[in-house]
Amino acid sequence: MIDLYTWTTPNGRKVSILLEELGLPYRAIAVDITRDEQFAPDFLRISPNNKIPAIVDHDNGLTLMESGAILVYLAEKAGRLIPSSGEGRIRTLEWLNWQMGGFGPMLGQAHHFLKYNPGVSAYAEERFSTEARRLYGVLDRRLDGREFVADEYSIADIAIWPWVSRFEWQRIDLSAFPNVMRWYLSIAARPAVQRGYHVPLHVNDIPMPAE
Repeated sequence: MIDLYTWTTPNGRKVSILLEELGLPYRAIAVDITRDEQFAPDFLRISPNNKIPAIVDHDNGLTLMESGAILVYLAEKAGRLIPSSGEGRIRTLEWLNWQMGGFGPMLGQAHHFLKYNPGVSAYAEERFSTEARRLYGVLDRRLDGREFVADEYSIADIAIWPWVSRFEWQRIDLSAFPNVMRWYLSIAARPAVQRGYHVPLHVNDIPMPAE
């Protein structure tokens, strides 16, 4: 059994979607970051950076924070959704790290200025809108002629997809990125994604772009 400490954010949804895809038994424990529950001392012992998601694997007592590390750990534990060797593994890790190092952080800033604090800084709004569009362009080009970012469905797709699901927060028109649109809708149709999206609770339906 795995305890998943999570909330309804893109980073949290990565792990619940993966757990659903892998079919690993888990228990979701809500950590309401809107009430600062991530700063509770008990949670700090599991996640030293006070961030969700985090897991406790009761098979071996391991605790783990950071969504990218958790995705790699769980996929390797199950022997699925990450190639064991070769270029496929390298490409999966490459695009996982692209999400962790750029796509997620930059879109997070777009959320901060475009959704939660519009009008505070015109410079910041332009800066992160421009960078969001650039990154979507990178992803769109990568998906040209590919069904998934590393050719086979993997933790790279699972890491990126929840951030794309907030395209409205980023003021992104997915019709401008047709390869991303196709990829997004394909993954949104997966039953495991539909289940994992609503962990630890249902906030809204999966956003569907106008086609």
